[in-house]
Amino acid sequence: MSGFSKWRTRTRGESGIQLSEQGGVRVLHIGNSMVQSAMRLTAPNDLELTYTQCMMGFMLFHSHPENILMIGLGGGSLAKFVYHRLPLTKTTVIEINPQVVTTARNYFFVPADGERLQVIIAEGEDYIVNNLASADVLMIDGFDGNCQVPSLCSQDFYNRARETLRKKGMLVVNLLSRDKGLQEYLRRIENSFDGHVMTMPAEARGNLVAFAFKHNPGRPDWEELRERAKKLEAEFSLPFPEYVKKLRRGKAL
Repeated sequence: MSGFSKWRTRTRGESGIQLSEQGGVRVLHIGNSMVQSAMRLTAPNDLELTYTQCMMGFMLFHSHPENILMIGLGGGSLAKFVYHRLPLTKTTVIEINPQVVTTARNYFFVPADGERLQVIIAEGEDYIVNNLASADVLMIDGFDGNCQVPSLCSQDFYNRARETLRKKGMLVVNLLSRDKGLQEYLRRIENSFDGHVMTMPAEARGNLVAFAFKHNPGRPDWEELRERAKKLEAEFSLPFPEYVKKLRRGKAL
């Protein structure tokens, strides 16, 4: 979810699902005016929102994961990007609201289930309990209004999230910098991941992305990361060199 909210609502569906369009960008709102997902109609498989781009920063450390698990579908921006740009990666998305899934497929062009993409309607915390050591990357983007879904930010959840990851796995969490519980959420992630956490501000006063490593990757080699970032930027058209700068300014491992 992004903190950007200056959009005019066009249509409202059940369960508080709303769609709006402005300047060639279609937007999903759930429950309030906050932007949950956005898609540029002329580039539907690109990442329109800055925070979703920043969440792909995990590729600096894990460039071609075999399996990605996502909790929270929204408009499916991340799922679509992985599907179209990482053809060897299998993605499983857990979404609690079936109407969100319907909206994502009807209005945001999320592909149908197949060998490389599966959307499962379930509780995120329930799913990870039964799927240990199943993901190379676990991406969490779950909000209830303007707050983290309580069941997706507890100490127990982050503990179980670590167990869901494979040996060299990473957790990626979208947080809001103005959330009163932010520091507590970060503390819990650090507790679950033995302090192996880095953070990246997506916007100055908006989203903050946390990256946690199941096992200690060692101190970052910033020069090596910069070189890797240049190659990733050329391949995926995302500003990976800027991500390196943001990570270096953020919290170290």
